[in-house]
Amino acid sequence: MNDDGLRCGCAGATVWFTGLPGSGKTAVARALAGTLRARRHRVELLDGDARHATLPTGPTRDDPGRHAERTGLAAEVLARNGFLTLVSATAPGADSRAVVRRRHEATGTPYVEVHLDAPQSVCAERRSAQEAAGPAAGPTAADAAYEPPAEPDLRLATHHMSVAEAAAAVYALLADKGVVRSRCDETSDRLLPDPDPDSHVGQGTWNL
Repeated sequence: MNDDGLRCGCAGATVWFTGLPGSGKTAVARALAGTLRARRHRVELLDGDARHATLPTGPTRDDPGRHAERTGLAAEVLARNGFLTLVSATAPGADSRAVVRRRHEATGTPYVEVHLDAPQSVCAERRSAQEAAGPAAGPTAADAAYEPPAEPDLRLATHHMSVAEAAAAVYALLADKGVVRSRCDETSDRLLPDPDPDSHVGQGTWNL
């Protein structure tokens, strides 16, 4: 069914969630997606990390830089065509994330980088909690290689806030930047869960 009549009419943009594995990128992106969809935005979720990958696997999977740039290209095309594209991807290298930002700037496509900043120990505990059994999660290759962004558009200490609080902070930033407009709000300000029936992530769950 064509949903053009249900759209709010706002322009597209990319919101890139970066952070260590276990920092909450997927959880916050999905919570934010639920709110945006309830307010009639066209939303796409791209998860670039292996656990929740929504992009096809391929040779770039073993090259984090190339994989981030490939994910960024997909996000930019979607955003340029009117989708609010939420990307949850560690993208450990600062250089590859800079390439993604420049690609968006070159086409005049809004781009917002959100750093989910949680200590490695907290992220490891969350990763362990996601496993039904097995030893505690240790450092990953992404942990060792990760270069935190020096000047993200928003930095969130996700070990001191709930999923809903983090998603609300990102929504407030998008509103402040004019990516979403208050006239589109036809529901309450309460953050809503992602309506995707395949999603098992609740507002209070720090899924990876």
